Amino acid sequence: MTMVPASSSVRQATCVAIDGRAILIEGDSGAGKSTLALELIDRGAVLVGDDGVLLEVAENRLLAHPHPNTRGLMEVRNLGILAFPCVDEAPVVLVIALDPEAPRFIDTAETIEIAGIALPLVRLWPHGGSLALKAELALSHFGNRVC
Repeated sequence: MTMVPASSSVRQATCVAIDGRAILIEGDSGAGKSTLALELIDRGAVLVGDDGVLLEVAENRLLAHPHPNTRGLMEVRNLGILAFPCVDEAPVVLVIALDPEAPRFIDTAETIEIAGIALPLVRLWPHGGSLALKAELALSHFGNRVC
């Protein structure tokens, strides 16, 4: 049984970890959050949580945890709710927003504040191709910067 951090809050997002660094994937219902997570998992990422994650601040970092009600479960459209390996905790270093109004070019990532922690935010057009590759590139380019 996973322990729920006492000071955590639930955020409507999907989250995966790549090499121990978490990416929060946000967007409207049906935008493709779970689909992007599935593509990233196929490329080596590990699920943290789908359609809701617990977030807590510890040592000036935002930590993501799976929600205990859906730990290790992800909705795969047309297949249903499937079980996946998952991690119990990962520091969030990047937020990806699936946004139909995403800019075509950016010089730097935007900044979003979640629970008092500033994080880089990159908006991706949800109907564009290679979203998993773009998310990995965003992680390598913007996932290490201090906001």
